[in-house]
Amino acid sequence: MPYLRSVLARRTAPEEVVRQLASFRYQLRQFLRFSEQTARAAGITPQQHQLLLGVAGYTGRGWATISELAEFLQERHNAVVGLVERAVRRKLVRKRTIPRDHRYVRVELTAEGRRVLAHLSELHRKELARFQPRVALPRPAASGRNGRESG
Repeated sequence: MPYLRSVLARRTAPEEVVRQLASFRYQLRQFLRFSEQTARAAGITPQQHQLLLGVAGYTGRGWATISELAEFLQERHNAVVGLVERAVRRKLVRKRTIPRDHRYVRVELTAEGRRVLAHLSELHRKELARFQPRVALPRPAASGRNGRESG
């Protein structure tokens, strides 16, 4: 969000910064709610959707360890272990021991997990295309040296 960073970096009236942050937070929450509802409509929980995203995309390898998923999800290690176990039972992911170090488990998507993630990703891509133009906050009117409109 380069525009948001530039808005917050320049000297802007505190009320305007608060208004822009509130607008951004509202739009972000709308997207997150869409994401939660879409995951449920696809038959999985929002947390399982986030897990699938983390497994497929977080490391760039197409798989992840429990520790990496805990970081991605910003959750405790043992909470992620439980989430992965539930996803294994739903046949969304599978666990494999890492050959060089048997202390670590590699979490991978199953064919079903890939199918569900592809479906949800397409819906999210379409929503982001609709949502994205609204994320760029309105640019303030041209101003003079003292920050007020010239005229």
